[in-house]
Amino acid sequence: MDGLDLAVPAGEIVGLIGANGAGKTTTVECIQGLRKPDAGVLRVLGLDPVTQAAQLRPLIGSQLQDSGLPDRLRVSEAVTLFGGRHGAGGQEGASLLEQFGLGSRGRAAFASLSGGERQRLFLVLALLGRPRLVILDELTQNLDPAARRSVWAAIRQLNADGTTVLLVTHEMDEAEELCSRVIVMRDGRVVDSGAPADLVDRHAALATVRFSLPDPPAGLLDQVRRLDGVLGVDRLGPRVTVRGDRRIIAHVGAALVRWDSVPWDLNVQVPTLEDAMLDLLAAESRPVELAGAVR
Repeated sequence: MDGLDLAVPAGEIVGLIGANGAGKTTTVECIQGLRKPDAGVLRVLGLDPVTQAAQLRPLIGSQLQDSGLPDRLRVSEAVTLFGGRHGAGGQEGASLLEQFGLGSRGRAAFASLSGGERQRLFLVLALLGRPRLVILDELTQNLDPAARRSVWAAIRQLNADGTTVLLVTHEMDEAEELCSRVIVMRDGRVVDSGAPADLVDRHAALATVRFSLPDPPAGLLDQVRRLDGVLGVDRLGPRVTVRGDRRIIAHVGAALVRWDSVPWDLNVQVPTLEDAMLDLLAAESRPVELAGAVR
């Protein structure tokens, strides 16, 4: 890491995003005491992960990208083993297995599970014992869309019950859906942080509206150019492209209705967190603006 400064307040769902090699996994390994920081001060739930690992371990649940279990270990045995370490009863484990669609797989060996089933099992193990902090690395990797939505709902409920969630993900829609705040990392540093919508506003605020009008009424496009938020209007044959801030979505639509020229193919492209992150990572330099410690 390179002088990393960040804080994760209690009760939030915070996302760590960035390109491969940005330092996200190293960061969460340090938080869990799996890796010793070279320098600096690190506190997790008020404890030092290096010198107070025994006290900290029961308070953290983690589902890591490279997790693994012995091939012959059965699902129910894994839950019993991890539940015992976290003081969780059998009923809690059984309830979590049902919640994540593994209730009928208790006798299945780990080696026989699909990629999605393994991912859900690791999530069950991370949630045993109701930890105060849960670290999730590539939460929904290998999950089908229905399972993904189910896992998202479970994470929201977990957070509503008071658990802090640190989410490491390459899925920008997942970060936008779940996180109250995201931290963008590059080369072991924080380059920006904030609510997903705020990052989009700062780094990818432009929207695009496209539509076709083979024979637009005289004066329509001139009026569109004068609308609030419009930065440019291009026309290539019947195809019209309008660019500007997000206000143009409503203004362009209203103008087309007023001129009785509603196209059948109107398409809106709204800036996303992915656009904002790509802008940040493409920049040559960004100031580091956060200060604090992991709490």
